[in-house]
Formats: sequence, structure tokens, C-alpha cells
Amino acid sequence: MTKYIVVSGGVVSGIGKGVIASSTGLLLKTTGLKVTAIKIDPYMNIDAGTMRPQEHGEVYVLNDGGEVDLDLGNYERYLNVTLSRDNNITTGKIYREVIEKERRGDYLGKTVQIVPHVTNAIQDWIERVSKIPVDNTGEIPDVCIVELGGTVGDIESAPFVEAMRQFQFRVGYENFALIHVSLVPDMHGEQKTKPTQTTVHALRGLGLLPDLIACRLLVQKPLDPATKSKISMFCHVSTEQVLGIHDVSSVYHVPLLLQSQGIIQFLQKRLNLASIHLTKEMKERGELLGQSWKELTTRQERAFDEVTIVLVGKYTDLQDSYMSVTKSLEHSAFRCHRKLKLKWVDSSNLEPDTQITNPAKYHDAWGAVVSAGGILVPGGFGVRGTEGMILAIKWAREQKVPFLGICLGFQLAVVEFARNVCGIKDATSTEFDTNTPGPVIIFMPEISKTHMGGTMRLGLRPTVFDEHTKEWSKLRKLYGGADKIWERHRHRYEVNPEMIKRIEEGGLSFTGKDEKGERMQVMELRDHPYFVGLQAHPEFCTRPLNPSPPFLGFVAAASGSHVLEEQIASQMASFKPPHPDDAMVSEDALKNTDLADLTPGKEVLLSADQ
Repeated sequence: MTKYIVVSGGVVSGIGKGVIASSTGLLLKTTGLKVTAIKIDPYMNIDAGTMRPQEHGEVYVLNDGGEVDLDLGNYERYLNVTLSRDNNITTGKIYREVIEKERRGDYLGKTVQIVPHVTNAIQDWIERVSKIPVDNTGEIPDVCIVELGGTVGDIESAPFVEAMRQFQFRVGYENFALIHVSLVPDMHGEQKTKPTQTTVHALRGLGLLPDLIACRLLVQKPLDPATKSKISMFCHVSTEQVLGIHDVSSVYHVPLLLQSQGIIQFLQKRLNLASIHLTKEMKERGELLGQSWKELTTRQERAFDEVTIVLVGKYTDLQDSYMSVTKSLEHSAFRCHRKLKLKWVDSSNLEPDTQITNPAKYHDAWGAVVSAGGILVPGGFGVRGTEGMILAIKWAREQKVPFLGICLGFQLAVVEFARNVCGIKDATSTEFDTNTPGPVIIFMPEISKTHMGGTMRLGLRPTVFDEHTKEWSKLRKLYGGADKIWERHRHRYEVNPEMIKRIEEGGLSFTGKDEKGERMQVMELRDHPYFVGLQAHPEFCTRPLNPSPPFLGFVAAASGSHVLEEQIASQMASFKPPHPDDAMVSEDALKNTDLADLTPGKEVLLSADQ
């Protein structure tokens, strides 16, 4: 029987449930258990694909093309698993499923209600998805972490809370535990318990009893013993059931913080985890993971040299918009034994108009760019700020500053090269100007122009390196010298095939293409310390113990040419892709698998290739 651990939150949203849920799963994996995770988002959207990054943070893309909440990125990174779109439940998905069943007559003429029909649909979904293998073992997970998004007491989350109340009886006491995350404000040195008392009281009123209360302190001071005792008394739990999670120097220390407070021992006893048979191999794998994680955090603390990276983006006012990008940089910095110094630059501030309207912002933005050890231009949509990005790319190319362009950054690097090297003065993307005389980047022919959600080129797709790149391509060597690689995509535009020959004659090499050789997916400059762009989003597949190769090369190059040489040698000797073996197949096979997964009568907006 699968064990379920539900993580709920109170007082405020954004309290850190995702990191606590991921850390709990990681600690269970260190004991040898197989762990999966599900995120519940109580919004009406079918998925996160059409949301503004400034409103909800990054849209995280999975192998199957699912556009999901950024917390699934935490799960994949911490647990080193590969999840599917069904691991993200939204109110929209549940209501769509219930309404489709009602239209088909599945409820046999009954009045369809929140209870039991919606709550049963939620429970059925969780039970079904929790049984899906998520790692290379191909076995059913032992434990499923279920994170309930939002805040207990919200109208939106009420059906999910009620579903969890029922679910605890469906699966049984020994198979269900609840961790409630609450805020403990520190007011002038005094830790206040009233918000936690109130939210636990509300939770109990809804029929859920917390097994662990995780107290978040937004300061670097640990939870006082007196505060813990008070919460224990007023919330009807023992002191060992109250955990303190204060701010630490890195989120990668959170698992160790939880471990030091006995969370593994408590869950082992509460869920009778000893009943799960663990082979010697599983235990050894868990011990190795725990040892590797401790070494990672220790290495991070001992790093003294800095590497300065400037991120030139459109959504810098909410840094969660680039969550996976920043994690990729952090993981790469760990590997290079560097402390990451990340500077954020709004690309609009680099444009000439800003020099007139706000000279201070213009000066500060360019001051950051010209002092950068490396310049990163990530993905995005729309014309705003793109001219500033192009100017930053031009600086990186001409001044030999390491550069990495992701998706839109890749496209704009091609535009910049076409303008300033190939002499195509009007070069741009048809995303910005549909009637441009210099359409270097064009709309992909098979993409829907009427639907937005789920209609891009999405999910894991292969890239084939050109044969002539074997000797000199830095990126290919960072992938271990592989002939073919797999990364996740999310885009609607591509390099114009009619422009490729002229651009390559100018000196820009498209070193990686799709299997048919029609789509340009990787570009590099041969005579540059590190000038790389990818149409894909490699940041979605980074792991703390296995950094994304393009980011690793970028951070290494920004740290010095000798560091890049060291990392290339290491990658050539030991790189292993983070994807399951059965996911690394041809694009036609991926397409056929996706189509086979569609259930009859289910309305799905197909991704680009389908």
C-alpha cells in the first residue's frame, strides 16, 4: 500500500510548502524508499501555460509537454524523478473531468455535486497517479507527497481539503500523514504563535489533524524551545511534532535542518515504514544519495571565489519567473566551486529610450552588463525589452564575454548576428513585426493561431549534433560528446530556413538540429570563449548533483577558461542524461506515445508536433 504525506499551508501563501515537501521526499529517498509527488493548485486554469510569469512565477515544462506549477520543478530536482502533467492537479482539470463524465451519462442521472462527485474525482486522481513509476526502477513508488496549494480556509481549496479529509479514511491511518506549514512571525525578537494556533484550529474544524506542524520563521533565528512548547500545548501535539524551519543560507540546507529534528524517525513510526521491504541495493542507493547531498552543501559553504552572472530578462520584477534558470546557475556554481553572484537587469533599461526617461536605471543596467563575468538571456514572449536584449548580446559577442541564450535568447542572438555581422539591417522576428522585410525568426507552420494553451512545440525533443562539430563544439563535449541529446521545448517560433545559409556563411554555426535537419536548435560561435544558444529550455532538466550541461559550461567559462576545460574533461568522462531511458526516443516515437495516451472524447489542445 502506498503511503501518502499531505503538505498543507496556513496563514499566508508562498510560505515554502514546496521546498518542505521536496525536502521531506528527499529524506525518505535517503532511506531507500521510492518517492513520487503531486501538486494540487486550486485555480480554475487547466494548466499554468497561459499565466503571466509575473503573476504565478515560472511555467515549468515536463517531458510530456505538460505546462505546470513551478513546484514540480522542485520535486524533480530534489527527488531526481521524471513527472507527468497528471502530477499537477488543478480545479480546472477536476471540473472538466467531472463535467465530461456527466455529459456521457456516467453518473446515471444523479445530481452531480461537489460532495461526493468532485471530491471522489480528486481522490481517484491521486490514487491513480501515485502508482505511476517516476524513476529508472520502473517500480510503483512507496511514498507519495501531496502538496495542497493555497492556504487552508480559502474558498478555492475547500473541495480539496474535504477530499483529503475523506482520503485519510479511504487509505487508512497508517498510510496517511499530514504536515501543516504555518508562519511564526518574529516581532522585534518575540516569536508569535497566535497565527499558528488559529490556522491549526481552522484545519481541525475541517476534519484534518496535523501530524507535524512545520513552523516557518522568516529570519535566521531558530524556533525557541518555549515557542515550540506553547505551540505543542495549544495545538494538541507533542513537542516532537513541532518543527522549526528558519531562513538558512541556501534552500539545499532545508533537508538537513528537517533531518536534525527527527522527521525521518517520526514518519517511520507514524506510517510504519518498516513494513516496506527494502533490498540491500535500495538501502545503499539511499545512503549514497544522503552522502552526496551532504557533500554538496558542504562544498557550497566552502566556496570562496565568486562568479558574476548577469541575467538580462523581461520578468525580473518577480524572480520566481526564472526559478529553473537560477537553480541551473546555482547547481553549476556548486560544481565549479564558486559562489554565484547573480545580477538582475530589466532588458528595457538597456534601450536608448531609457537613457532619456530614466538615466539612473540606464546607467545601472549597463554598469551591470559591462562588469559581467557571463551574460544570460532567458526565454520570454512579446516584443517588450527585446532590443535591450539584442544590445546585451552584441556586447557579449564583441567583447568575448561568455554568453548563453535560451529560447527567445537563442532567437535574438541569431537576429543580432544577422543584423550586425551578416548585414541584414531589418533582421527581426515575425513575433515582433509580421510584415518585416528581414524575417530571420518565423512562426512555426503547424502551430495554432487561434488557441494559446498547450499549442506550442512542447516537451522532450531530440537534437542531433552535426558531424563536423565533433572536434570543436564545446556544448557537444559538455554533453559527453553525444551524437544526440534530449531537452524540453516550449516555443512557437523558429529560425527561418531561407536565412540559414547566409547566417552560417557569416560565421555562426547551427551545431544542433532536429532529426530531419530542418529546425535549428543549437548555435555556437567557434572563435568565442563561450557563445551558445539553445532553442530548448535545458534549465528544466537540471539537478543539484547533475547540472544542466549548457549552464555548467556557461558558469565554468565565466569562471575562467581553465575551469571550462576542467568541466569539459569531467563531462566527457562521466556525464549521464537525467532522463529515463524509455524517454530518450525519436520524435516520431514521442509523438505516437502522446497520441496513444489521449482518452476518447477528451478535448486536448495538442502540442505543436501533433
